[in-house]
Amino acid sequence: MSRLELRFSQLMKQGRRALIPYITAGDPEPRITVPLMHALVEGGADILELGVPFSDPMADGPVIQQASERALRHHVTLHQVLDMVSEFRRNNSDTPVVLMGYLNPIEAMGYEAFAKAAAAAGVDGALTVDLPPEEADEFVTALRSRQLDPIFLLAPTSDAERIRRILAVASGFIYYVSLRGVTGAGHLDLGEVQRKVAAIRKQTRLPVGVGFGIGSPQAAADVAEFADAVVVGSALVRRIADLAAVPENIPAEARSFMAALRAAMDVVPVAKVSGG
Repeated sequence: MSRLELRFSQLMKQGRRALIPYITAGDPEPRITVPLMHALVEGGADILELGVPFSDPMADGPVIQQASERALRHHVTLHQVLDMVSEFRRNNSDTPVVLMGYLNPIEAMGYEAFAKAAAAAGVDGALTVDLPPEEADEFVTALRSRQLDPIFLLAPTSDAERIRRILAVASGFIYYVSLRGVTGAGHLDLGEVQRKVAAIRKQTRLPVGVGFGIGSPQAAADVAEFADAVVVGSALVRRIADLAAVPENIPAEARSFMAALRAAMDVVPVAKVSGG
């Protein structure tokens, strides 16, 4: 059983939802990333989503784009991101870590080499935003050969065929993008998101996480009523940016924000929690 599968199984038995924060590796400085990862877990994060800095993102809004720019000013590479995961694993062998990013750095390393290095570092899955499932066979095979989970995005615009195709190749969990647009944009239509998640659930036993546009404890609690996981990115990265001049204060701020999200999510009545 993979770390992701085990974590979701544990949470389901507890009647709780997964809290998944996103941070960009190396933002605002590489030395902060591993302490920040530990602080997020201490605050209540169940799974960590670690962004690989990239110069030309497509799905990221201004907040996360700027985080990549800050990290790239320190020349943070995919190899260094894997080193950060290795360092995190020295003191945490339980919390799943998913890398999120774009295909170019992985292609430059090579699919097999990436999968081997990621598994050795302690990575549990990879979400590659710009790799469509129609072209993912070689990458998925490389990941699965190292017991890594390929994770894919579903969006409000995904048609029935695209949903079917993604559900056929994904593992770990399904990441449902709650908004049309980029990260940090727009206003959640909870009713529409809930209907989409329910429709996806009818076709898969995988947990369904929801991200994009979740920026407050109340929003996290609202989504936790029907999703298996709540992904919070821009709201956290914005807090990191606000403290970029005093990076030593970032882990404590992140821990406090996670604790507020976790507390709000845990108030959701267990009766409303149904397995994915």
